[in-house]
Amino acid sequence: MKRSRSLISTSVLFVGLAAGQLGLGAPSHAEPAPAATSGQALPVVSPTPQWIARAGADADVTERAVVVADDHTDPAARDHLASELRAHGADRVDVVAPGTRIPAGLLTVRLGPASRPDIAADLHGTAVPGQAEGYALRVTSEGSQKQVALGGTDASGQFYAVQTLRQLFVQTHDGWRIAGAQVSDHPSMPLRGTIEGFYGQPWSPAERLDQMDFYGDVKANTYVYAPKDDPYHRDKWRQPYPADKLAELGELINRANANHVRFTFAVSPGGSICYSDPADRATLKAKLQAVYDLGGRAFSIPLDDISYTRWNCAGDQAAFGAPGRTAAAKAQVDLLNDIQRTFVATHPGTQPLQMVPTEYGDLTDTPYKQTMRATLDPAVVVMWTGTDVVPPAITNQQADAASKLFGRKVFVWDNYPVNDYGNTSGRLLLAPYDKREAGLSEHLSGIVANPMNEPYASKIAVFGAAGFAWNDRAYDANSNWTQALAYLAGGDRNAAGALRVFADLEHLAPTFGATPWQPQAPELSDRLARFWKQWKAGNRTAALSDLRAYADAIAQAPAEIRGGAVQAGFVADAGPWLDATALWGRAAVSMVDALAARVDGDADRSQALLADSRTLQQQAEAVRVDPSRNAWGKAPVKVGDGVLDAFLVQADTMLQLWDSAGGGENLALTGTASASSVEQDLDRLAARFVNDGSTGTRWASSYSDDEWVQVKLAAPAKVAAVTLAWESACATEYLVETSDDGVHWTTAATLTPTACGTDVIRLTGDQPVSYVRMQGVKRRTGWGYSIYEMGIYGTPASS
Repeated sequence: MKRSRSLISTSVLFVGLAAGQLGLGAPSHAEPAPAATSGQALPVVSPTPQWIARAGADADVTERAVVVADDHTDPAARDHLASELRAHGADRVDVVAPGTRIPAGLLTVRLGPASRPDIAADLHGTAVPGQAEGYALRVTSEGSQKQVALGGTDASGQFYAVQTLRQLFVQTHDGWRIAGAQVSDHPSMPLRGTIEGFYGQPWSPAERLDQMDFYGDVKANTYVYAPKDDPYHRDKWRQPYPADKLAELGELINRANANHVRFTFAVSPGGSICYSDPADRATLKAKLQAVYDLGGRAFSIPLDDISYTRWNCAGDQAAFGAPGRTAAAKAQVDLLNDIQRTFVATHPGTQPLQMVPTEYGDLTDTPYKQTMRATLDPAVVVMWTGTDVVPPAITNQQADAASKLFGRKVFVWDNYPVNDYGNTSGRLLLAPYDKREAGLSEHLSGIVANPMNEPYASKIAVFGAAGFAWNDRAYDANSNWTQALAYLAGGDRNAAGALRVFADLEHLAPTFGATPWQPQAPELSDRLARFWKQWKAGNRTAALSDLRAYADAIAQAPAEIRGGAVQAGFVADAGPWLDATALWGRAAVSMVDALAARVDGDADRSQALLADSRTLQQQAEAVRVDPSRNAWGKAPVKVGDGVLDAFLVQADTMLQLWDSAGGGENLALTGTASASSVEQDLDRLAARFVNDGSTGTRWASSYSDDEWVQVKLAAPAKVAAVTLAWESACATEYLVETSDDGVHWTTAATLTPTACGTDVIRLTGDQPVSYVRMQGVKRRTGWGYSIYEMGIYGTPASS
């Protein structure tokens, strides 16, 4: 498969593409750079190097270039270097041995160990890191001499030096040059990459091969093969892989090796293994041996998502005691130590065994962890997911505590951006990798991100996870996000801008709990807040003009993304979301135009545009992920939910009530909420959170059908619409009721939604009311009802 060459000279353009700059109207590609000066800024390199500075003037890429390599030069790095030189202006690339006489004036690139005398000389004092996978790089141009030195502390360091050089090419009016940089760089964490550990449709062989190339580009060195729905990984772990599957794995291992990615083969036997049975252990080792024979040199035994309250065979009770935490840990340790000592240690070149404990996501010291800490072979690497399955943050203090619990630096299995659980239904997770504290490299052995079922869409977050693990102290989430979008866009400015608009609408990052750890559509939210501020201040023409431009950008973004510059796999992954975004964008444009027409006094045109917007919203709401790669199956597509749809409801209501009040507002925000119950009387789920204006909090009821939540308005009002932003514990049937006194209720609407999401209920009553209630009839789950936010739009009766 063709290697991606996305982080080229144009990457520098996107450093300034802040959230408010769309770039949609700018030229598609970078303008050629002027002649270099020693003070000119360097292109941005991702991941951020530990140290980078300008060494002098840029070096021109000559039509003939020379690569100086020897038997100690990494072949993958050498081949990739030659390919990049050809792609950037060198019609001929000669590979010669050190000591070969090279004609004057040719670009000369020396690649190999940093200790090689010719490389050491050309590095000219640039510090060579002592850490594994480190490298030093120096570009110089003096007179006719155009020299590049790429020296690695090992083969991987050489490969990563080439990956950095790839990002230093700068286009000029008459060709290409290499920015005159010097770099001293090494990774902060030894393990960096992904674990394909989700439930649902596993990635295809072609998708995995593409991922290996991607990991090489971003200097990730680890891929753990652990798809939950590969039957031979988990349920049928005793059965050997069929010949065709082994051939696929062999090809994948070869591609991983070519990109200096450590292919890690995981087998998850915990659901059925008899720990004390020598035959089961022999079967497990035979499974590992088959992959070792293919070239695999790293192995993992995940023991997550299993029960330790029962044994799979009677022999385990005799060997380890009655089921429980301590007995489970004893059995697991006995198995893991056996594999580490009799398989891993006896197979040359094999990395230390990795494992996932059954208790993988907390900081509670238990008999299970105590047994692991005291008896597990110190060489075995233990994975940990943070303080929760999907942690809203990971801090140095937490990581240090986890490492103490397991008696070694833990290896983080980070469940972002994985979207295989209920709270992610209908979502792509495109926010940047964030909320992981600088300095974690001192406390962890590494981080692997668990990606989405959609591999190409996962690249945005994985790009960030790799960047953080490489240099956590210099990591900036927003800057890295910008670079990730540029990478996917192949350096195309318009496409990168469109991706930013689209990704903002898919920014929400849920957890298994009540509160998303990243908000939905922060850029759109900021723009809408500015719009309403201008609107209320009377600057309506300016407010409409600014918002119209962004609404148009939303409407145009899908076509731009589908225009050819963005990686085709991403376009395929995002297909339903792009369809829905185009409709939501057009609905927003029509709504803004309807407001503008009303401001201009053209009520008829305003009504026609409002009708168009409503039709487009209905079409957008009807878009489904079908067929779905995800375990949650067919689902409504969620785009900017809680932000874009809320604006459209508020604007719609304002137009309906134009003559009576000059526009409707969310009256719930100034009202008082109460409820029939609160789940387990938890204050964080109290009724007041249903109208606090934040989709990061919620109300939740106790576990029965006949529950309600209501808002008493600050003053009687004519209500035109109600919105309910449901969490995954929603209703299959409920009523919207209104009341004058909070005692006698009138049913305004009966709802039977087919899925959880944001419901918009338009009311036709023209009499003022003081209370609005959601009255549950039937729950969708065994939990109660849970609502992030209740909006009530209308006009105070006194207006």
